[in-house]
Amino acid sequence: MNTQEKMLARHLVQNKILKADGQSFEDIFTAIMNYAEDDFRSIKPWGNIGDRKNDGYIKTKGVYYQVYAPEDIRKSYTDTINKLKTDFDALKLQWNHIKEFYFVVNDKYKGVNADCEQAIQNIKEKHNLNAAGFLTAKDIENILFELDDDQILLISGNIPDPASIAMLDYSILNEVISHIMKLPLDKGDIAKVILPDFDKKLKFNNLSKPIECLLNNGYFQLHSLNEYLANNSNFLADSLRDKMNDIYTHEKAESKGDDLFWAIVNCASPKAEKMYQTSVIVIMSKYFETCDIFEESHDIQQSKIKK
Repeated sequence: MNTQEKMLARHLVQNKILKADGQSFEDIFTAIMNYAEDDFRSIKPWGNIGDRKNDGYIKTKGVYYQVYAPEDIRKSYTDTINKLKTDFDALKLQWNHIKEFYFVVNDKYKGVNADCEQAIQNIKEKHNLNAAGFLTAKDIENILFELDDDQILLISGNIPDPASIAMLDYSILNEVISHIMKLPLDKGDIAKVILPDFDKKLKFNNLSKPIECLLNNGYFQLHSLNEYLANNSNFLADSLRDKMNDIYTHEKAESKGDDLFWAIVNCASPKAEKMYQTSVIVIMSKYFETCDIFEESHDIQQSKIKK
């Protein structure tokens, strides 16, 4: 499966997860785990005994899963924490040799809040578990894309031929740019942002002061991009990094300095319009800092090696 085919499969899976509440979400999780773990066994509710608070487990490893899929997790964090505690207590009463416990939540790619994380870490420490944590939509997606291609397609459904639907644009870049464009300006946290020292790298790559200002402005919005990537699967972050590096590698053969900077902006922007280009510069500020685009000076490389 190539990158574009994976992108299509990912959209299909995401749509399923976003629409899935209750049992339909549990069915998606169970189907993926049945492929991912040979010894995984799902527990179906049975009559008046239910599932004894165990939605699935790997008996040989002592790993247990409980699944929860509210319609909107942001409106029900209190319910989530209460269910987490009561479900684990009931699980502990009825099942033995619990070494790891995972609460599988359909957060619909929104993440879980700090109180939830603290609650499950308290359970881990109180019951001396080897590991405990939340599995959210992005974690399930990560497990899925470790499977063989035919298994992925059985979960996502058959993908259409990208060549036959050229009018649609499924690029990684467009997804992220579209997300950034919808964000409001964040004035509250700007004072807390510490700008990285780009000075040596700017000079080494013959970039001007105006370009530095653009990168710094992009950096102020970087937390929003990082939050979006953190709530999605590794596939999105890895593909975005590789795409920006590909554009840089291609364009640096033709341009240098400020011209190279603008060549990357223009190549990555869906249209030569300010709102698209501004979003692309936010992405560039991330990969400028991590050196996936533009070169590091020799002394910066040596400094990193010593660290």
